Amino acid sequence: MQPFKLERYFAQYEFTTKYLLCVSDCEALSMTEVVSMADAECQALWSDLKLGYTESQGLPLLRREVVKAMYPSLTPEQVLVLAPEEGIYLSMRALLKPSDHVVCVTPGYQSLYEIARSIGCDVTPWNVREIKDHPNHAQAFDIDELEKLLRPNTKLVVINFPHNPTGLTLTRAQLDRVVELCKSRGAYLFSDEMYRYLEHDASTRLPPACEIYDRAISLFGMSKSFGMPGLRVGWIATKDKDVFARVAELKDYTTICSSAPSEILALIGLRARDQLIQRNVATIKRGLAAVQAFMDKHKDKFAFQAPTAGPIAFPKILIPGMTASAYSDMLVREAGILLLPSGLYEVEDNRFRVSFGRVNTPEVVQAWDAFLSAAK
Repeated sequence: MQPFKLERYFAQYEFTTKYLLCVSDCEALSMTEVVSMADAECQALWSDLKLGYTESQGLPLLRREVVKAMYPSLTPEQVLVLAPEEGIYLSMRALLKPSDHVVCVTPGYQSLYEIARSIGCDVTPWNVREIKDHPNHAQAFDIDELEKLLRPNTKLVVINFPHNPTGLTLTRAQLDRVVELCKSRGAYLFSDEMYRYLEHDASTRLPPACEIYDRAISLFGMSKSFGMPGLRVGWIATKDKDVFARVAELKDYTTICSSAPSEILALIGLRARDQLIQRNVATIKRGLAAVQAFMDKHKDKFAFQAPTAGPIAFPKILIPGMTASAYSDMLVREAGILLLPSGLYEVEDNRFRVSFGRVNTPEVVQAWDAFLSAAK
């Protein structure tokens, strides 16, 4: 497989740069905060926890909570606990063989298409498109274009909504059409739903794909929406027995089972989901307001499309002769502010990912504004 460009970029900068303005998670919880939210049952589980092996499929109590919270038409036996990145890797390995045709939302997290490429699949990008003559250079996904990309033998469609990095999502009618297109070709649907619950308007929240299509695999985890990436806990959910069984078999060659402490902490977080989601969405909205004000002030340099979900957006750089990579390099070097250039997503290098899920977003934006003012 090719090097993971985004992760190599973060490995270089994430823990040495003063200001991170491109991370895709929410403000991380402290251990004290998590444990303080535990109910009596979870407190007992935490206090009596032994650091032994755990069940390969995942803690039964956690899987029951997952189904209760997210997948009312599924059973705990249709949920497999794993690390989210592991879920992508194992699902692709379970589903695909050389020469299979895959259509993947683009830009996107590299493993969503790179693993298929490494298997020898024919991967077609479903690109987000800039809306012609839009004053903010806004983007959108066109379902008609997706239909044209599909072939009679398409094996898999890969989607990610709410979307990283644009912050776009689909309407329910659009998602239903994606499902119908998959059904018409007998294709599987892999749905990366890591940013679910971070819709800025909860009424726009989509159902999990596994709830509405029997050949769909839904991916979720505690990293983004819950602010608990250090747990390395997530899950896949599917009604497809054969796919589920194959992924479970392959997991024996990777992690075998999940971390015992992480499973209990994930259970605590899930049971406190209303509190945590409310907190994180409020932080996102405060941060987004600061970013929006900054972008409005600097319209000569950046074109900003406000996202509808998640803690990230994908503005376009308008500075003549300046690529997103060159601007990002300059900003991190001279101002200690990290952006994520679009070239890392293997698309045109004229946009960058900006984030607003951390509590210090207004402070970082203020530092960026001061840097631009000093440079005049």
